[in-house]
Amino acid sequence: MAPGNGSFVTQFILMGLTDQPDLQLPLFFLFLGMYTVTVMGNLGLIILIWLNSHLHTPMYFFLFNLSFIDLCYSSVFTPKMLINFISKKNIISYMGCMTQLYFFCFFVISEIYVLTSMAYDRYVAICNPLLYHAAMSPKVCSSLMLASYSMAFSGAMAHTGCMLRLTFCDANTINHYFCDIHPLLQLSCASTYVNELVVFTVVGINITVPSLTIFISYGLIFSNIFHISSTEGRSKAISTCSSHIIAVSLFFGSCAFMYLKPSSAGSLDEQKVSSLFYTNVVAMMNPLIYSLRNKDVKTALRKTVRGIQF
Repeated sequence: MAPGNGSFVTQFILMGLTDQPDLQLPLFFLFLGMYTVTVMGNLGLIILIWLNSHLHTPMYFFLFNLSFIDLCYSSVFTPKMLINFISKKNIISYMGCMTQLYFFCFFVISEIYVLTSMAYDRYVAICNPLLYHAAMSPKVCSSLMLASYSMAFSGAMAHTGCMLRLTFCDANTINHYFCDIHPLLQLSCASTYVNELVVFTVVGINITVPSLTIFISYGLIFSNIFHISSTEGRSKAISTCSSHIIAVSLFFGSCAFMYLKPSSAGSLDEQKVSSLFYTNVVAMMNPLIYSLRNKDVKTALRKTVRGIQF
């Protein structure tokens, strides 16, 4: 497939995190370690939920999908980033860059809506426990996931389609470690007004609507928690939600900081450091947050380990 109309660039050069040679090898081992933890953590959660029938509930169905998304999401750019740390010239083809951009957008938006579905699941579990099994039936859960992936598909198509219409002339050096939207927009020799408008609209919708849904869900949850008479009941309800609140804060906060502003605002070096939170740190932290703070997961892990040993 040929590059987009009027595009003279056939490949891009990724500058990476830093151009200092002394830092390349230490950063390679740092991000290799982070990627290993990410893959092992998310793959471990997927296998654990798959093998343990008592984890086949709506909450863990969404967690299963979240781990799958984080696993795929981190694999979109981390292997290429690791190669770039130890190679002399960090080249990515035009179509390779557009493909990376598409899957990056797809998995980011998917994660947003899975986290939103998890907030709704917690709301139903705490505020309407008697209706939980009816309200969160397998059909409802599957529909929520289908809607999440559909929103991700449409958002990724909008971003990538608009990027393909841009003209890239002589400038082909991306001041980033992957093909992100803002660094690519700054390379274009055509007007990026439509792209900026699409970014602000799509990101605005995909941040604002889920954020409002999550805030309303947790507003109702905490209102309900305050009416629980027993201290044990209140602490159990808060404990159930705390992992999700941490994950949402990390992911939504870093995404909103990065994209709800013009591409010219702030230096690209600052954006590279900021983007590490939602591209590397969040995908690595999610399995740790949901396993270390979750009794069901820890119990399932012990049972699985004992089953393997005997």
